[in-house]
Amino acid sequence: MPLFGRKKPEVPTSVAPTWAPLPEPPEVDDRGLRSMVAHRDYLLSCVEELPPFGQNILDALDLAICEDVISAIDMPRFDNSAMDGYAVRAEDVASASAATPVSLPVVGEVAAGQSAPHRLSPGTAMKIMTGAPVPASADAIVPYENTDRSPTDVRIVAPSAEGQHIRRVGEDIRAGDQLFAAGDQLGPRDIGVLAGLGRDKVLVRPRPRVVVIATGSELVDPGLELTTDEQIYDSNSFMLAAAAREAGAQVFRIGHVGDDPEQVKQLIADQLVRADLVLTSGGVSQGDYDIVKAVMPEMGACDFAAVAMQPGKPQGFGLIGEDRTPMIMLPGNPVSAFVSFEAFVRPVIRKLMGSRPYVRRQVSCRAGQAIRSQPGRMQFARGLVTESADGSRQVVLAGGHGSHLLGDLARANALLLLPPEVDQVAEGDNVDVWLLDEIA
Repeated sequence: MPLFGRKKPEVPTSVAPTWAPLPEPPEVDDRGLRSMVAHRDYLLSCVEELPPFGQNILDALDLAICEDVISAIDMPRFDNSAMDGYAVRAEDVASASAATPVSLPVVGEVAAGQSAPHRLSPGTAMKIMTGAPVPASADAIVPYENTDRSPTDVRIVAPSAEGQHIRRVGEDIRAGDQLFAAGDQLGPRDIGVLAGLGRDKVLVRPRPRVVVIATGSELVDPGLELTTDEQIYDSNSFMLAAAAREAGAQVFRIGHVGDDPEQVKQLIADQLVRADLVLTSGGVSQGDYDIVKAVMPEMGACDFAAVAMQPGKPQGFGLIGEDRTPMIMLPGNPVSAFVSFEAFVRPVIRKLMGSRPYVRRQVSCRAGQAIRSQPGRMQFARGLVTESADGSRQVVLAGGHGSHLLGDLARANALLLLPPEVDQVAEGDNVDVWLLDEIA
């Protein structure tokens, strides 16, 4: 067969993976804008709570418990002394006073963690330490301060009534009591209760592993030198990582990546193995170098939306890779990124943890000044809330509305929620806010 008559071998072409689509997105208005609440609810509907597992009780702090906890023991487990002093029979010291002290022979001593050496005989006393078991037949404790603390014949100058200074078995918790229900969030005092019950582990939903990445070739890590006038320090990844950690997540701050499509894809692909949520800032608007918006559809099913809010209009979401890891893509301006975190990321983190409520509670404050707002979008103004002696709250603006004003954001302790239908709040009117220093 002539050389040129041979059939050219077929070269296999790479086929882009086909991703299962996201749920149907919310409707938009006649301007093509999606409401803030609809977008938040959409993101929450696309993520599931993390599966629970047994975790050491100290590591379970602030996590949502996934089981009902029933006490298997009484607390206290036995009658014990609430004071350092002497175990007595109340009738033997009923007449004691400073003028007419009662003297009783000391017939033994019992410390915490030990058993009483014998039953208490009438007309005697036994030295006892706080937490020690009360000897049989003793029904009161005389604290040291009402005695001369003698080790042999103690002089008692004040009576103790029957049951006084004795912690009774089960007076705190009874065996069979339900102490926690699935969904409860464990605080420090709850950890103490679990330890007191003898529980070293508890079934909880884990802290979400959140990978935080900032995008942009202009970014430089703090501590390094800015080598050109066009460079800026990366504040977003630090701010968002701190916010995610405060919300309860286990955070991996990766830093920043430049505007190279392959670098962006490779970095994110490398991080999926340890991420329950990927969080990026920058690259989701309409610019020629908005790389995240351009390349992420190659890695998973994505939704990019214009949300009727200011700041924070451009938003992105995706389920990335074979495991469909949630990824929230925020705008790059610092205030926009922070407001978007509060509006969308924080609720998602709390849902992954199984912690309710997902959304910060709204608190009503009195406006300390007239506040103008652009109607048609949910406006998030930075505010400073103060509280009066009577418990009433007042809020004033903390700086301007610019989405780059990081200093004003740092001075604020609240976000004012100005609904789309509002164009002005008069001084003295009520306005709803999110208090940023509230953890729950």
